[in-house]
Amino acid sequence: MSTVYLNGRFMPLEEARVPVLDRGFILGDGVYEVIPVYSRKPFRLREHLKRLQKSLDSIHLINPYSDVQWDGLFAQLVAQNQGEDQYIYLHITRGPAKRDHAFPKQIHPTVFLMSTPLETTPPEILKTGVAAVTAQDNRWLRCDIKATSLLPNVLLRQMAVDCGAVETVLLRDGILTEGAASNIFVVKNGVVLAPPKNHLILPGITYDVVLELAATHSIPCEVRAVSESEVRTAQELWMTSSGKEVLAITTLDNKPVGDGKPGKLFWRMHELYQNYKATAMRRSEAQPIQ
Repeated sequence: MSTVYLNGRFMPLEEARVPVLDRGFILGDGVYEVIPVYSRKPFRLREHLKRLQKSLDSIHLINPYSDVQWDGLFAQLVAQNQGEDQYIYLHITRGPAKRDHAFPKQIHPTVFLMSTPLETTPPEILKTGVAAVTAQDNRWLRCDIKATSLLPNVLLRQMAVDCGAVETVLLRDGILTEGAASNIFVVKNGVVLAPPKNHLILPGITYDVVLELAATHSIPCEVRAVSESEVRTAQELWMTSSGKEVLAITTLDNKPVGDGKPGKLFWRMHELYQNYKATAMRRSEAQPIQ
């Protein structure tokens, strides 16, 4: 039985309840974060809390806790759940109020935390890579907010599932944005290409790690607009996220990417990422938040 945190109390998941008039339930009025935990230590906590703060600021919602308080809550949550590696789901809504699109005058945010075991990609999937499809990015223009109202992403991701694929690669006006639930990297002529951070993509923490590893280990990399043509003629495609880490896309719209196998640069980045996880991620990379 997993333990969760809800509005000031730790409790069994089965006992957690929120009011039906919670604005997160009625209107999708809230934000969230997903934080991987390695050897019971949250990874890049400062960066995740910074992104959380940006999302909260964007929807004009006051952060209910300080960074130190969040750190303490995460430590308690991880200690009360099983697994050396976990991932924390953090969910904040504007709380219960009479249904109205406008913000209520009195706000009592709902804060929910849960932790589940962090499962890595099976070796057989790493060896073959995964299939993806493409779709037009028809979401709103504030994709940089990690909002709980994920219906557009849900529909786009389901499009992939219905086609027997793992991810949907999104294109807007002929330019790559991201995946339905991941960031996307393109390898073209031996150079790793990454879409720039802007209002059209979620600024991924794993995205940052990949770019840092590429820079540190002299892997050519460019952060710029990536055209649909470059996506469709890529030698390699990668998807990245906290859960998937770095995963090769080897089929796009039923056509092979490159030679249809995970490429040399993917295996190099996978090795670098796993080494980084075994060292920096598993030791307390960040000192306790003061």
